[in-house]
Amino acid sequence: MESLILKIQNYKQEIDATIVSDANAVEEFRIKWLGTKGILKSIMGEMRNVAAEQKKEAGQMLNDFKLFVEERFESYQSIKSNITQENINQIDWSLPGSPIPIGSRHPLSVVRNKIVSIFQRLGFAIAEGPEIEDDWHNFGAMNLPEDHPARDMQDTFYISQNPSWLLRTHTSSVQARVMENQKPPIRVICPGRVYRNETISARAHCFFHQVEGLYIDENVSFADLKQTLYFFVQEMFGKDVKVRFRPSYFPFTEPSAEMDISCLICESKGCNVCKHTGWVEILGSGMVHPKVLENFGIDSNKYTGFAFGMGVERICQLKYQVNDLRLYSQNDVRFLKQFTGLV
Repeated sequence: MESLILKIQNYKQEIDATIVSDANAVEEFRIKWLGTKGILKSIMGEMRNVAAEQKKEAGQMLNDFKLFVEERFESYQSIKSNITQENINQIDWSLPGSPIPIGSRHPLSVVRNKIVSIFQRLGFAIAEGPEIEDDWHNFGAMNLPEDHPARDMQDTFYISQNPSWLLRTHTSSVQARVMENQKPPIRVICPGRVYRNETISARAHCFFHQVEGLYIDENVSFADLKQTLYFFVQEMFGKDVKVRFRPSYFPFTEPSAEMDISCLICESKGCNVCKHTGWVEILGSGMVHPKVLENFGIDSNKYTGFAFGMGVERICQLKYQVNDLRLYSQNDVRFLKQFTGLV
């Protein structure tokens, strides 16, 4: 009984010394003293240790302590609201509220949506496919047999459970699936994430994003390809950007070309981005190889087509002068907030 009396006296002294100045402190007081695991409930449980002849006295003392804690808690309740009626009358409700921070689209999403929008205006539909792909759709259908040297240019992530499965190295696999399930005319763009086993640096990453395009119909020519890409560049970068095509090689197109634009960062004067040439390569393109058409039962004597593919990171680098690929995937708010308000 004496220990119980001493505990109650100590608890009252502790409560008297407690300073409660805000709503959070009021809630902490309630949890500590009146909560389901609070001190009041704990000390009430000590009644079972009191001798029978002392239970009436102990019960009265515990009940008085309970009322003391509850009354003190009630006195703190007014602190929960520091806005009195007088304060309310003094508030100018016509003032704007506190600003809410605005989120932003990721720069890669901004650029991807812009690319998609441009080609949709030319009649291209959006096509998507799986990121885990089989060897046929990723390589074989694109005229890259198992012993083709071009496979060495793409260091691939293979799935250990099945060596014929892999993380797609380009969105050309989506084009393959479209040709597999749709007959000409075909006009699609294929945006998506791709993967290659590369060392991460300012200029390379193990995953990046592409937008590839495919157009198959009767009498499609290289001139159609050039005019389509001219339109894209002017819409994306402006009317003053210069364009040039260079012969190149891709297994799935013939003839093939890479397209360069005048460097926007140095205005063609020469910098590290353009390697002091004044030109930056932004995409690869070409006429769809007849073997690729025939792989999907498309008559290459009747139909022709063109294809192109670009890296979204490269386009974003030129448009917003981002010089480190790692910034895109680090979720650094200082970097991302620069793009607030872009659509």
